[in-house]
Amino acid sequence: MINIDKGVSIILHDWLNVKRDELIHFITDETHLRELEAISRWAYGADAVLKTTVLPHHLVQKGDVIEKMADIFSNENVIIGATDYSFITTNAVKKATKNGARFLSLPLSCADGSSLIENDFITMDPRAAMKDARRILRFMENGKIVRVTTRKGTDMCFEIRGRKAGYFNGQARKKGETASSSFEVYVAPIEDKTRGTLILDASFGYIGLVKNPVRIEFEKGKIVSCQSKGNDAEKLMDYIRSFNSENMFRPGELGIGLNRISKTRGVSYIEDESAYHTFHIGMGRNFGLGGKQDAAGHFDLVTNDPTIEVDGKIIMKDGDLVV
Repeated sequence: MINIDKGVSIILHDWLNVKRDELIHFITDETHLRELEAISRWAYGADAVLKTTVLPHHLVQKGDVIEKMADIFSNENVIIGATDYSFITTNAVKKATKNGARFLSLPLSCADGSSLIENDFITMDPRAAMKDARRILRFMENGKIVRVTTRKGTDMCFEIRGRKAGYFNGQARKKGETASSSFEVYVAPIEDKTRGTLILDASFGYIGLVKNPVRIEFEKGKIVSCQSKGNDAEKLMDYIRSFNSENMFRPGELGIGLNRISKTRGVSYIEDESAYHTFHIGMGRNFGLGGKQDAAGHFDLVTNDPTIEVDGKIIMKDGDLVV
């Protein structure tokens, strides 16, 4: 664990390059006032201007309350989304960055009572993650089909023809940049084309670790079956149904973890999906990732040790980059 003030300095200085007199809009909820106090100390010491919005915890995941805030983002230099849930996939963020704001998605949800800003994985070197990302992106740039397999039986195909892949490494230092504390390569696959079998064995994102591997079948960009020993499959399907949104059953993202300090511990979903040696399927909304799919939320299914091919070229073998 690191000191929370050190963590804040990594985020505001190293990742966001906040300068004197810049306006930071820190959006959080009532469960994260300790982080708000730490951000306030840093802003005061750096002569930055801090604006805060504290939202009811239960309103953020579906994104509606964030979409209603879109018009007030127009004059801000830096926006930090620091509720329990990510809203990087909303149109409001897309609009704000188009107007020149720098946006950081900093979902603070931690199951053990710690602050994400205290966790060691945020000390990962953004430059090293960027180098790994570029090794992957040069194959995805004009890619058509990504195939992901694992020794446990995963065999998934994602069509990415015409979709622009990108990466997150925490940093949004220039006007209009979007960043996430999840260090990853991402692409929004063509929404109705994803198909195959996923043997989910790492993390359910917000709802923690997988106890028994879950077999999920996808056809035409939608979950068509979900099975496991024990109640893991039922737990997942109940969670998806709780959104009351049909598109939550549809993949909106393929992600590849880049953070070599992160581990899949089930404490922070951001740490889980960032972990090197993993890939994830982001379910639901994907506007901010280059896709066209609306939904009542976004969450990620994280799986270990993938072999990843782009148009038949292997770029990752059993979780390790080979290009």
